[in-house]
Amino acid sequence: MKIDEVSQDVLLINLDVYEDSRGFFLESYNKMSLKKHNINIDFLQDNTSFSKNKNTIRGLHFQREPFSQSKLISVLKGSIFDVFIDVRPDSDNFGIYKSIILDHPGKALLIPKGFIHGFCTLEDNTIVNYKVDNEYNINSETGVIWNDCSLDISWPLDGDLPTVSKKDENLLSWNSFKDDLKKNG
Repeated sequence: MKIDEVSQDVLLINLDVYEDSRGFFLESYNKMSLKKHNINIDFLQDNTSFSKNKNTIRGLHFQREPFSQSKLISVLKGSIFDVFIDVRPDSDNFGIYKSIILDHPGKALLIPKGFIHGFCTLEDNTIVNYKVDNEYNINSETGVIWNDCSLDISWPLDGDLPTVSKKDENLLSWNSFKDDLKKNG
């Protein structure tokens, strides 16, 4: 296992992949291995999303306290353009989006609490798995609309219109989100 910092406190975990003529084997999660790297997160739940079409955007999602979540994201099939935005009030990176392409089951992205998160599929039939360390709570759910001009995210859509859920189309603007964050934490 090799760990690289992608952005302040966001880590790319490169897992050991054993390939042969049959395919590959990898250990996708090992709490003790992560602990050796001073990653001590107790994940409570696994989630899997399947996106039938390329250019499906999921997000940009956020859970307010006390239900904020750290996430460990990996792609089981296909590839994604993963986006995360630091919204920790004292962070030097507050409000700056960063992105990374996850395209191999041997890569996992660890996003700590305090980040907005979303992704765009780069292939049809993409399957994403993510572990979370806190339960989902509908009353703590919020987020930012994927195409907010203030964030200026360069989504890799090649001029195509994305597939976005009605719920995600109705997320807050970046400025409304910041106001909500100040008020509700």
